[in-house]
Amino acid sequence: MNKVILMGRLTRDPMVNYSQGERSMAIARFTLAVDRRFSRRDANNGEQQTADFIQCVAFDRQGEFAEKYLHQGTKVVVCGRIQTGSYTNREGQRVYTTDVIAEEIEFAESKAASSGNNGGYQSSGGYQGGQQSAPAGRPAPETASIDGFMNIPDGVEDEGLPFN
Repeated sequence: MNKVILMGRLTRDPMVNYSQGERSMAIARFTLAVDRRFSRRDANNGEQQTADFIQCVAFDRQGEFAEKYLHQGTKVVVCGRIQTGSYTNREGQRVYTTDVIAEEIEFAESKAASSGNNGGYQSSGGYQGGQQSAPAGRPAPETASIDGFMNIPDGVEDEGLPFN
């Protein structure tokens, strides 16, 4: 089985090319900075977070998605497979490659969180910098707790809830 799941931030905007032929296909190449679980201790600077820089390639619709929505600093989850290869460079040397072929790409944080919106989580009805935000078209619930969940007011029938 060859399955890879990575979560990290793009080190720069994806480089996108299109294949030639009867049906043009997007080929997006990008690098993910994936934090290691444990940090490294440095005598001079204290603890430093270390990261691995993983080369990823997305084809066709995933490549188009990467071109349109992914930018430097975007935090994403990539699911795919490892693919190795080799080629001969201009100097005649054999170069070996290892890439993650991205089969699925998903955002790992909201757009507001990625743009540095007070470090708060923003989603419909989610926590946003200490203030409760309401979904479009709904009034802000007065009974919301600080964790972003709304308290159910007294008198609401259990039959109207989506769970038992």
